[in-house]
Formats: sequence, structure tokens, C-alpha cells
Amino acid sequence: MTANTEHLHERPHMPLGKARRGFSGVIQHLAAHDVNSALSTIELESRLIELGFVEGAKVEVLHEGIVGRDPIAVRVENVTIAVRRREAMAIIVA
Repeated sequence: MTANTEHLHERPHMPLGKARRGFSGVIQHLAAHDVNSALSTIELESRLIELGFVEGAKVEVLHEGIVGRDPIAVRVENVTIAVRRREAMAIIVA
């Protein structure tokens, strides 16, 4: 394990939906079954994977919406994506 990898394992895991602007981390796993989304668990997980939210991907919160800080703009590797906070709660990061 490298020093950076060890550091990530020491950081607490949290849902990306709780992250504030400027947060950067690495996706640990998806937990779509724990989220209150209009989409089914399978649909939400599939959608997130198609957008690039996969284990090991680097993420950074770039911007928050004005009303209720929703949606958030997130950079996943080299792509910027807007996602609702309630759906971002299914993305566990460290």
C-alpha cells in the first residue's frame, strides 16, 4: 500500500451527498439500497455506474446549487456531472 492509499483507508467513509464544495476523495462503493430516490435501487445503481461513479474513481465537488445546495456539480475523473444530493447519498466516498 502506498502512503496515499493508506491515508484514504484512514479517512472516514461518508455519502458524497453530505460533502461540501471543495471536497475531494475516492469512491469506495455504491449503497443505492439506503437511498430515498424516485428510481429503484437497480435503476439508480445502473445510472450512477453509467455516469462513471465506480469504485476507485476520484471525485471532487465543484459547485452546489443555490436552493438547498442542490444539485451538486461533481468531477468524476475527468468528467463533470450534475447529480441530486439524494442520489449522491448512494455514493460512498473516503
